[in-house]
Amino acid sequence: MDDPVIMPLEQEEDKTLERTLRPKTIRDYFGQERVKENLRIFMEAARQRKDVLEHVLLYGPPGLGKTTLAYIIAREMSVNIKVTSGLAIERSGDLAAILTSLEKGDVLFIDEIHRLRRLIEEVLYPAMEEFSLDLVVGKGPGAKTLRLDLQKFTLIGATTRMSLLSSPLRDRFGNIFRIEYYEDKEITQILKRSARILKVELPEDVAALLAKRSRKTPRVANRLLKRVRDYAQIRNNGKIIRALAEEALSKLAIDHMGLDFTDRKILQTIIENFQGGPVGLETIAAITAEELETIATVHEPFLLQMGLLARTTRGRIATHAAYAHLHKIAPVELQTKLL
Repeated sequence: MDDPVIMPLEQEEDKTLERTLRPKTIRDYFGQERVKENLRIFMEAARQRKDVLEHVLLYGPPGLGKTTLAYIIAREMSVNIKVTSGLAIERSGDLAAILTSLEKGDVLFIDEIHRLRRLIEEVLYPAMEEFSLDLVVGKGPGAKTLRLDLQKFTLIGATTRMSLLSSPLRDRFGNIFRIEYYEDKEITQILKRSARILKVELPEDVAALLAKRSRKTPRVANRLLKRVRDYAQIRNNGKIIRALAEEALSKLAIDHMGLDFTDRKILQTIIENFQGGPVGLETIAAITAEELETIATVHEPFLLQMGLLARTTRGRIATHAAYAHLHKIAPVELQTKLL
């Protein structure tokens, strides 16, 4: 099983931690400069027109701050936010209840919006385009369609699987932003801010160490900071030093690139069982006994980002960097596979 410390997917412990550490304004939100600049312009334009912000779609790997951005948008626009998820909306009546409760300008945030059922999506289309809700009253030949007017609102959708989002739904978003992995220096800034909020003294070299091993993901970085803080509290009277941080990370099986046990197992499977690939994700999931969804949304994007995995039309291939990371000799024909 994956270690919850390194998994970018939200865990139970994150709910309290992220409420404490979550930036409240766009100024305190580090990284994603292109997205922030565009959002500033679009929000200011909407405020000047005294109108609602166009619907926003945020996509990218988990743990990069999509939910945080949704809260910031609501706060910057001085409106309320209602939060739900694609899986939580099971019936059209559930969506209708949410939409009719919204006041003018409110933000409706739907996490993992690609999980919405197609029937629910069809109810959402007129709500997004015309701010109206079509309800069917009665059954059989006597059934009638009743149209209810809604208050103008902003829908913010977040997804980790953009490819699974239907085209009709995607096309109804006026603003679509990809949330990218963070640079180490941006993660360092986030860690320093989190340390101040947690009232922890974080040396510069330790902040850089945690940033390098945080999978370029703020959620993971904050978890690592919390673990190192706990380790220092028990082992060193609360004082964080580099040697102690390295020991804590070693205990958590997180290597110098931020890879965990499952990341290394995936690479080892490709190299040892399939001579470096190509091999499909379904086969990798079956052999490693990991969920296909987890590999596709968590592990593969990070391994691709780090240059350890290549994606081809025939399947996934371990790169020269993957062989080097696992201290293995790459076959001479590897370059041909990567072409």
